Amino acid sequence: MDYLVLILCLHLLWGLYQALSYVARGDQRARPSNLPPGPRPLPIIGNLLQLGDLPHKSLANLAQAYGPIIKLELGFVTTVVISSPALAKEILQTHDAVFSNRMVPDSVMAHDHDKLSLAWVPVSPFFRYLRKIYNSHIFSSKKLDLNQHVRSKKVQELVSFVRKYACAGEAVNISEAAFRTNLNVLSSTIFSMDTMEPLTPARELKEVVWQMMVEVGKPNLADYFPVLKKIGPRGPKHRLEAHFKKIFDIFDDLIQRRLQLRMDTGSIKHNDVLDNLLDLVEDENETLDMSLVKHLLLDIFAAGSETTASTLEWAMTELLRNPEKLSTAQAELHQVIGKGKQIEEADISRLPYLQAIVKENFRLHPSAPLLVPRKSGEDIIAGGFTIPKGAQILVNVWAIGRDPSVWDDPEKFMPERFLGSNIDARGQNFELLPFGGGRRICPGLPLVMRMLPLTLGSLINIFNWRLEDGVTPENMNMEDKFGIAIQKAESLKAVAIPI
Repeated sequence: MDYLVLILCLHLLWGLYQALSYVARGDQRARPSNLPPGPRPLPIIGNLLQLGDLPHKSLANLAQAYGPIIKLELGFVTTVVISSPALAKEILQTHDAVFSNRMVPDSVMAHDHDKLSLAWVPVSPFFRYLRKIYNSHIFSSKKLDLNQHVRSKKVQELVSFVRKYACAGEAVNISEAAFRTNLNVLSSTIFSMDTMEPLTPARELKEVVWQMMVEVGKPNLADYFPVLKKIGPRGPKHRLEAHFKKIFDIFDDLIQRRLQLRMDTGSIKHNDVLDNLLDLVEDENETLDMSLVKHLLLDIFAAGSETTASTLEWAMTELLRNPEKLSTAQAELHQVIGKGKQIEEADISRLPYLQAIVKENFRLHPSAPLLVPRKSGEDIIAGGFTIPKGAQILVNVWAIGRDPSVWDDPEKFMPERFLGSNIDARGQNFELLPFGGGRRICPGLPLVMRMLPLTLGSLINIFNWRLEDGVTPENMNMEDKFGIAIQKAESLKAVAIPI
């Protein structure tokens, strides 16, 4: 309580200081009129209390009361929330240039990550350079085709892992198994080694990445009350600095090992992501250096592990909750692939129902329900209202995915709605935006669109599944928890039965 009183007092002084500063500078810029509607803010804290523990759901409820564009005051941060496909198109496509920059959280400024990360740097020649590296050297179709054998091998190892539990009659924690698989895919693709290999620094990646995900997902008062960045106690930024240092130390060790191998006469080139990046570093015409390489790798591991694992867990949850949908998917797989066989990436295009399951899962359970916050570069009209310069912009794709004016029976898991539909998840259909859209669309989209159906299809074609004793489709816990990715509040555990 004393700490809260301190915050209130400090921010009263901070607000007074800002007001006097504006007067002293002669700053006459008036707050624009015709702002979006929204609930009345409280003094100092604004609408923070209305976010609750599940902001995507709280904001969806507010949208029902005030409309698809609303304004909130979160501490000292004016925030505009978008909750319709039409308005999402205005933000992410029509006015993409105005809303292309980020509202940067205080925590990701650790080790200047916000200045070296594609996710956070302003749109600029440097941003376009980073984007080119991802699109040409990491996630291009050609690069992904070259290492699809890695993903196939890791899914095979996942199947072997599940089979051991099946033989023992024990339940598998789907989230943990998926997280381990995704992390192994990334470390094998980048470093040509597994995070689970003994006696290698890469093994430490799993724990460090998990700790980072937990920290980034925590609310941070400094993002809403700027004065706390200067005087507040050590918080998420301080802890992330420690986690970043750990992961950078791991990267340093792996990079030095690789550089030594590249110097050795007769050594075989791995042609993995690390080799490709080191080739760019050695090219004098490139901007890339070792520090930037480490920040690129940090982004890949941070964005590509927990989010994909959580999405797979939700997909398995929905199939076990809807056994008839699981049976339909298995029938398609048995007919096209053959019972008990692992699917390959080339098979995905021949499995329309499996693809429909993936899309329906994205609709109901987007891993980033509010996307990554954007920032308004100027006062601009959208949806008939003025969005003020400097406002934080949140696109509630969770609310859009459950909007009854957009989707029939939006709360039901119905993959059939996508059969014969041209709607996809690649940022052009604004009713389905799990990866965002515009120039800030997630660069890892091509990998996820291969990995998710590959893993899910193999698990349900090789195994039948049943819930743990005492759990039925009717009483499954479908609650979620908010973080860097929307996770199940209670992890899915299921027993596999080999087909």
